[in-house]
Amino acid sequence: MRNSRFFLVALAFCVYISCVGGAITLPNEPLELHYYKINKTCEYVEEFVKEQVELVWKNDHSVTASLLRLLYSDCFVTGCDGSILLDGVNSEKMAPQNLGLRGFVLIDKIKEVLEIRCPGVVSCADILNLATRDAAALAGGPAYPVFTGRRDGMGSSAKSVDLPLPSITWEQGLAYFKSKGLNALDFGTLLGAHTVGTTHCRYIRDRLYNFSGTGKPDPTMNKSFLKQLQKQCPPKRIGRSDPIVFLNPDSGSNYTFNNSYYTRVLENKAVLGIDQQLRFGPDTLQITKEFATGIRDFKLAFALAMFDMGNIGVLTGKQGEIRKDCRFRNIDNPHLK
Repeated sequence: MRNSRFFLVALAFCVYISCVGGAITLPNEPLELHYYKINKTCEYVEEFVKEQVELVWKNDHSVTASLLRLLYSDCFVTGCDGSILLDGVNSEKMAPQNLGLRGFVLIDKIKEVLEIRCPGVVSCADILNLATRDAAALAGGPAYPVFTGRRDGMGSSAKSVDLPLPSITWEQGLAYFKSKGLNALDFGTLLGAHTVGTTHCRYIRDRLYNFSGTGKPDPTMNKSFLKQLQKQCPPKRIGRSDPIVFLNPDSGSNYTFNNSYYTRVLENKAVLGIDQQLRFGPDTLQITKEFATGIRDFKLAFALAMFDMGNIGVLTGKQGEIRKDCRFRNIDNPHLK
């Protein structure tokens, strides 16, 4: 990938934000690198966030996968406004697609610490973005810069959650990403976050036993890997039990950020249907091949993709609010009751 368009774009991005700094222009006010330090409102916010993430990560490496999923679930629904964090019987976190989300307690703890040190200054949306970056870096991912200055959203509705199921085709997946202002590189790269994490058997049973209603397994799956997954996930749930499997068995319980996810896709050993679909799109196949042989290239592109995702639908300036508690609005909001 070193001579490819993808590498040059990612490299240019990393050099620019590392050496030059700068701001991202938005309709209201810009996000900035080290926003709180520059404005002297909470100089050591990034150090405080990192410290709290490290404390949790030392005892639970799965926090990396939890935060990556949490940030995705936030940014892809009404933008990166921290709305996924709000409580409420009809809030985003109650949507079927968001069942099993974790990481809320860590975000609460970080917010609690920051409210003591610099009350009413740091948004929950920024905390989530920073914490996710730090957790990814601890797992071996890139310590990419996060531009800050976001404000928190004013509402959260389960009806607004349009996250797709993991059984969609690559065409549907790419169309969904494009609807959020992202491109094929973002799509192929952000799926690489599945190099860490787990999924429940209910999300892959169709691939294992009744692919596209055929009554047979997905014919693209590696036969030996298919048998392995079938042992872990029986055809039917037994009671309320729904076993979990690692999205990348090569990383497993170590939750190590690496590029073996892409190697597995090329070997037809992807767990989720959408992951295996990367083989069938011309652009996504090229991306998969390049990342499978270049961990550095994957990390550079991952930094760029996380930057792109972290700027979807951002609120700044007089938009939104700075919550005192990430789970609740500063004022009563009937929409959440």
